[in-house]
Amino acid sequence: MKSTTFALLAALIFVSCNDSKITNDRDYNKYLAVADQNNSLSNSQTLEFWNKRIKKDSTQLIALAKSAQANSAIFKHTADIQHLKNAEELLLKATSIAAIEKDSYLQALAHNYITQHRFKEAKELLEKAYQVGGETNDIHLMLFDVTLELGDYTAAENHLAKTEDFADFNYLTRLAKWKDHIGDLDATIHYMEKALEIAENTNKKEIKVWTYTNLGDYYGHAGRIKDSYEFYLKALEIEPSNAYAKKGIAWIAYSHEKNAQEALRIIEAIDDYNHGPDYHLLKAEIAAYTQNLDLQKEEIKAYIKAASNERYGVMYNSYTSQVLAEENSEYSQALDLVLREVAQRPTPQSYDLLAYVYYLKGDYKKALEIADTYVINNTYEPLALLHTAKIYKANNLNTKATDLKKELLEATYELGPVASIEIEDL
Repeated sequence: MKSTTFALLAALIFVSCNDSKITNDRDYNKYLAVADQNNSLSNSQTLEFWNKRIKKDSTQLIALAKSAQANSAIFKHTADIQHLKNAEELLLKATSIAAIEKDSYLQALAHNYITQHRFKEAKELLEKAYQVGGETNDIHLMLFDVTLELGDYTAAENHLAKTEDFADFNYLTRLAKWKDHIGDLDATIHYMEKALEIAENTNKKEIKVWTYTNLGDYYGHAGRIKDSYEFYLKALEIEPSNAYAKKGIAWIAYSHEKNAQEALRIIEAIDDYNHGPDYHLLKAEIAAYTQNLDLQKEEIKAYIKAASNERYGVMYNSYTSQVLAEENSEYSQALDLVLREVAQRPTPQSYDLLAYVYYLKGDYKKALEIADTYVINNTYEPLALLHTAKIYKANNLNTKATDLKKELLEATYELGPVASIEIEDL
């Protein structure tokens, strides 16, 4: 993400704007005006209600659990990490004193740790829940999530197999996730659409919104941009403040329509109430696309400041390591972060980032060794393939780089305009 590189690429991108317009601001302007007031008020009132019932030495498990739930809901809508940590503290207390249904509190705490990217600790909690409460589909499905994140794909597949039920929403969504992991996008969408049929027959708004936004993502990856847009709008009809759906529409405006100004307008509306550090990175990329280098530097600086909050723990290590290497040439610090990420999550994606940092550092042979051993044939993520193609080219393996380029040309929407020019240059 070097500023000079971004500026050069942006100049080239402006020449080839996409005339295929899908978004219409009349469809979503009413949602941009909706911040998080209703959700915040409801969750805050719920939190206040249950907090009043928690004493310093409280053993009231229901109050602890409800307060944790409210804190988690506030974090979801605002990205205020303190609320996620508050929920952790409450759930730790609940698990320490629970004598009945202890497994459910362990699962809740494991879910909190998954959100914090503390996957190894989450796995330990789930295994303890298994010992306490016995074998359940819920535990197997959560263990599937965790082992997939940890790169233990055999275990993940085994946990998934134990829950097979094509009439179950939770199984279908995990099966879709597995198909996405192995690079079968058609099957991923097929099973998510089966899950959608179940979600549509429920009165659970949260499940519907989650399904709509995930299908919006998958449709985008498949090049079905109009379907993607429509599903983000469906999510907003139910939850007007949903930041993820708004971000999805912003990405369509930016990546498909090359309308950077509109994309930034949408993101700024999200930023009024949801302060996730990653929004700064998206704004930085769009700023580079428009050759607004001052804004780009400002957003990178804002990201580093936000992500350095120690309460985030390891949540943003992968992003930060790449930013430090690309923007500041701080390779030692970047390597320190990414090596910790590899230790915690030895996945192809983590190794890809390690290889890429070595590439940026100029150690092309080391980068090639890591990419060939841990990345190629182990992941189908376009960003990992783009990094590997750059590594191949740096090692004069031009034929291999060209082969990856053919695959990457089908992922230009997912990777974005700047990366698309990098692909063309391979």
